[in-house]
Amino acid sequence: MSKVAVIMGSTSDLPVMQDAIDILEGFDLEVEVDIVSAHRTPEKLFEYGKTAHERGIKVIIAGAGGAAHLPGMIASLSPLPVIGVPVKSSNSIDGWDSVLSILQMPGGVPVATVALNGAKNAGILAAQIIGASDKCTLDKILVYKEGLKQKVMEGAKKVKR
Repeated sequence: MSKVAVIMGSTSDLPVMQDAIDILEGFDLEVEVDIVSAHRTPEKLFEYGKTAHERGIKVIIAGAGGAAHLPGMIASLSPLPVIGVPVKSSNSIDGWDSVLSILQMPGGVPVATVALNGAKNAGILAAQIIGASDKCTLDKILVYKEGLKQKVMEGAKKVKR
């Protein structure tokens, strides 16, 4: 079974990151969740980034607020795709510092970046990455997307005059 890691800088990020966990579990993907602070636990960060692929992790979703170094640092250490979730935190500048810290990565260290507090989309993107080589996951994504389409069609019927 493919595993996705969902990591964050502190427990205060969990309410946002829970959306990624929920969507991944909805696709029946195994999820590893942990707190890995780029600034407060750098040794853990290094170990986690260097060994995630050895534990069967296929994609890492990293959420961080404020300076938001976690996604980029994990991407610098790991051969796996990393999806960054900027989190609007109590010490952020309306979330923009987090967005720009994750978005503006140097060449050679890519981090896919979703919207501010966009953990749900990070979970969907991780599932799509896995679905590119796993038909079972791909089929679940196709069903999910059809469900999105049906919701829109039902809404259109209600408002159309």
